[in-house]
Amino acid sequence: MDDEISHVQGLIRFIDWQELGFGAPAAAESGEEALKLLQSASFDVLISDVSMPGMTGIELAAEAKRLHPHIQILMISGYNEFEFVQDAIHVGAQAYVLKPLKTEEVAARLRTFRDALRMRMEVMEQTRELEKKVSESVRLVKERFVNDLVADAIPVAELLDSWRELLPVPALERGYRVIVVGLDRYLASGLDAKQRMRLAGGFKKTVEIGFSHDEGIWLAQTSPDEFVALHLSPSPAALALAEKQFAFIQTMMGEQYEATVTIGCSDEGKAWEEASLLYKEIRFGMAKARLVADGQIVRREEAERGDFEAYRMREEFVPGLLRHMEAGDSEQAAQAMDRIKDALLAAEAASFSYAQAFGMSVLSELIRSSKMRGGAGADDSIVMWRQMLDCGSAAQMAELLAEFVRTHMAIERKAHLNQQHHLIRNVSQFIEERLRENWTVKQLAEQFNLNASYLSVLFKKETGRTISEFVQLTRIKRAKELLQDPNVKVYEVADEVGIQTTAYFTYLFKKLVGSTPQEYRDYGYSADD
Repeated sequence: MDDEISHVQGLIRFIDWQELGFGAPAAAESGEEALKLLQSASFDVLISDVSMPGMTGIELAAEAKRLHPHIQILMISGYNEFEFVQDAIHVGAQAYVLKPLKTEEVAARLRTFRDALRMRMEVMEQTRELEKKVSESVRLVKERFVNDLVADAIPVAELLDSWRELLPVPALERGYRVIVVGLDRYLASGLDAKQRMRLAGGFKKTVEIGFSHDEGIWLAQTSPDEFVALHLSPSPAALALAEKQFAFIQTMMGEQYEATVTIGCSDEGKAWEEASLLYKEIRFGMAKARLVADGQIVRREEAERGDFEAYRMREEFVPGLLRHMEAGDSEQAAQAMDRIKDALLAAEAASFSYAQAFGMSVLSELIRSSKMRGGAGADDSIVMWRQMLDCGSAAQMAELLAEFVRTHMAIERKAHLNQQHHLIRNVSQFIEERLRENWTVKQLAEQFNLNASYLSVLFKKETGRTISEFVQLTRIKRAKELLQDPNVKVYEVADEVGIQTTAYFTYLFKKLVGSTPQEYRDYGYSADD
């Protein structure tokens, strides 16, 4: 689409559309006419001039992308209209060519479009094939579900919602058990790569056969030497049969491959949210059992609960809390503190002195981390130790720790916000002082020793505008001041605020102010401006 008919007819006549893989083009003499065509049919490519009477090429490109998100857009512009092209690319145009048009250049852009469209079609087709295969393979779907569930990477409610479209997630009428089957000393066995592949293949086949008797067992391979299974709503008879299969798997691996297998079986889980914890707990029990001997069947014992909680406190809860504190994430830090409180209460049930040791170890890590960040001093630390020793219950210890975290994070957050405010003020001032220069976001980021993406996000967060929007608004604000001086010509104003052409300056000014620069100068501003 072009406002110069010679260009339109030339493109239709001299481009070999069929050879390029396109059908015969449709032509329009205005943006409004082209929009009607886009609304009535689907198109893969739009070619438009950026500067047209009525609807501009930029506006047409934006509408085309809204109607047909996949459409490839080629803009035609004059030599002095490049800033229009920047706006067009911002709304979704993929390429541009300069006037006078060269057939071979337009054809080259169209070939690129054709290749992009073909790749898109291939990706869509492959995605459809993959969806078909996934929906046809119930076993694969179940395996991915189990992997996602025990990985605990996605909130369980969100996980269940996403999987229900592919899998009828059953109601847990009789609960479930988590079974972990681990090949002992797989990597420390001294086998070469070929022997390990043979062993892993035999292990996979044996476990799959061992649990094939029960459709209520959903099996997933988490690594070459580990399988995890969910035994869903098992009856007493099903539980007894599963126990027999444990022995079958261990015997077969021993006879066929001279390998030992340790199997862990959790307590009953009542809700899906417990699966990840049950999985971690039984793996911890298996690791302890292997210190004594390989090839055992491990069940979770109450005596191990304290050890497991201590392990989680050391390896999971406290490091997680410190990560959230460092990231300034108050919500996640509060959730981590809730887990620490639960662990303290569980420890108190066994022994108050045991819970107090837990609390002191957590406080020690918090103080150490705070000192590394320049936080609590020696006097503050002594006060905290005394307050912890004065606590009469695990709940009091948990509240003391939570208050320490809240206070520390509030101080950190205030300091961080002050740093961010100061930084963005400096960036804004830097831009305002150099309006005539065209700095890219990357150049600005390098100037302030920042990552470009981080600067963009932080600037938008602090000012409510992107850097590009801020530059445009600042230029127009300065232009409005200059236009109030009748001795400064419009083209001089454009140059003074860093806009290269009067045409683009007029376009941008009208877009943001609602009138042309001359109209604004003549009667558009007041004394307040």
